[in-house]
Amino acid sequence: MTSIGSDDRGWLRAMPAEAGRDALLSRAGHRVLSARRLSDLVQGRPPGVTGSQWTSASRASFDFVVYAADTGRPVVAVEIGPVPSAGSAEQRVERLKDAVSAAVSLPVLRIGSPTLSAAEHGRRLVEYVIDARAYAEGGAAAETDPAPVGFRDILGRLPDGRTGPVNDLGALTRAAAVEAYVAGQVADPIVRGLHVRWVDGPAQGWSWVQVRPDACLIEQVSVTEQRFSCGMDAARLAEDLATVAVGERLRESSVADLLPRVEWTAQIAALSQRRHELVGGFAFDHLCAD
Repeated sequence: MTSIGSDDRGWLRAMPAEAGRDALLSRAGHRVLSARRLSDLVQGRPPGVTGSQWTSASRASFDFVVYAADTGRPVVAVEIGPVPSAGSAEQRVERLKDAVSAAVSLPVLRIGSPTLSAAEHGRRLVEYVIDARAYAEGGAAAETDPAPVGFRDILGRLPDGRTGPVNDLGALTRAAAVEAYVAGQVADPIVRGLHVRWVDGPAQGWSWVQVRPDACLIEQVSVTEQRFSCGMDAARLAEDLATVAVGERLRESSVADLLPRVEWTAQIAALSQRRHELVGGFAFDHLCAD
């Protein structure tokens, strides 16, 4: 199989024949390969991309590529890791990859986090997104039917015996925060969070726990969907992933770089003043008072 259509996707290479042997995982009609270069995905330099752009971008890689098992089509390319700093070489490469991906209509999902990594968290995240999309595709209701329960809100039995959302990625962190509180390692057992989606930008989520009465451990994650949908609210996914990152920090006892609580409250208040730039406004005014 060397071609997957005559439209824009005709520029994309099909899933390689050895995918069954080399696949990282197979799930719900998808196969996932890791560490794929852009040149592994795109057949030659597409229109609108200069030779210099193609030379640089083709050597760059994605952490994972999800393929449809039946057609061989790439469903999405996934990246997980720190957001490149403005003006850096990493940011220039990211923009080149975005330009080529847009030219061939390659869907891209980018998770920006200084703590989460492809090696440690990638497989679970990819599985989660595949499951969320499958649930969303199978749960469409007629106009007269009540809205189906979202993937994130499905209730079931949790590991501690309670009933709660079984697809809450932050559940283990919430349990770890309680344990840390009992051990005297944090000042408050509650893991808090907020999320937003910028009109012309990514979804972002924050999660934090008070390590001291006057200082918080904070993690931020961005989720960028390009020609792709995660099957759930990307902003809520960003918050849940930020909660996962908080759990990593607690597990490793990495509680340096704390932010004073009053400063964090001021940052939330400043974010609330930009509600006109957010999809759906700002729903966390209750967090603006310290």
